[in-house]
Amino acid sequence: MIGVFDSGLGGLTAVRALEKIMPNENIIYFGDTGRVPYGTRSESTLLKYARQDLAFLRTHDINAVLVACGTVSSIAIDDLRSISDIPVVGVVEPSAEAAVKATKNRIIGVIGTGVTVASGSFNKAIKKIAPDAKVITTACPLFVPLVENGFIEKDNEITRLTAEKYLADIKASGADTLILGCTHFPIISDIIASVMPGVTLINSGEEAAKSIYTMMKNENMLLGDGGDLSYFVSDEISGFEKIAEMFLGHSINGQVRKINIEEY
Repeated sequence: MIGVFDSGLGGLTAVRALEKIMPNENIIYFGDTGRVPYGTRSESTLLKYARQDLAFLRTHDINAVLVACGTVSSIAIDDLRSISDIPVVGVVEPSAEAAVKATKNRIIGVIGTGVTVASGSFNKAIKKIAPDAKVITTACPLFVPLVENGFIEKDNEITRLTAEKYLADIKASGADTLILGCTHFPIISDIIASVMPGVTLINSGEEAAKSIYTMMKNENMLLGDGGDLSYFVSDEISGFEKIAEMFLGHSINGQVRKINIEEY
C-alpha cells in the first residue's frame, strides 16, 4: 500500500498517475484540506504538519510514502526521511530530472508556492544535474486557493488572467520547459499551457509517481494488493469529493472520510 499526502487537492495529480502506472496497488490519500494552503506557513509549522500527515498514514499498513506537495518536499523531506523506516519520495528531484531531459535550450521555468520558491529547492536540484541551465522561478500564491475553490475550467477567465500575470517573466525569458512545482498546478495545466504555448510542462505529481514506481519495482516492493483507493481529509468531505471526481474522472462516493489530524 502506498501512502500519499498533500495540503489539499493537489496531490490527486499524483494519485491519478499512480492509478495508471500501478493499477493493482492499494493507495491511501490524505488531503489536509482543513489547513490548506501550506505554501504560506512557517518552516516550524510545516515540519509539524508534515510529521502529523506522515504519522496518520503510518497508522495504515503502507510500505512507501509519496509526499505529493512541493512545499513539504522543499522544506521537510529530509526531516521525514530521518524519522521514517520506509521510503519517502518527494516531487523535487523527479521533476528536476524530467525538466533537464526535456529542455532543448537549457532555460527552465519553475512555479510554486512562495515557500517553495524561496527555498530554492528546484534550482538546486536542477543545477546539480545541469550546472549550465538557466532557471527562472516565480511564486504563484493564488493558484492553490483558485484550485481548491474550483476555478479550474479551461476557459476560466479569473484563473487565466492570474496565470498571464504570474507567467509573464518566465515567458519573456524564452524558457522551453516549465516545472509545475506545486501539485495543485497540473489541475489547471490547460490554462497554463494556453498562456505558455509550445512550452513543455512538467507535472510534478506525475513525475513523483513515476519515481516511486521505479523505486518500488527495483526493490521488489510492488504487492499487487488489489488497487483499492481510500481518501481522508481534515475538513468537510463534500467540497473535496466534487472537485476530486471532476479531476480523477471517476466517482469516489463513500470512499472519503474526515479525520482530526491534530490527534496525530
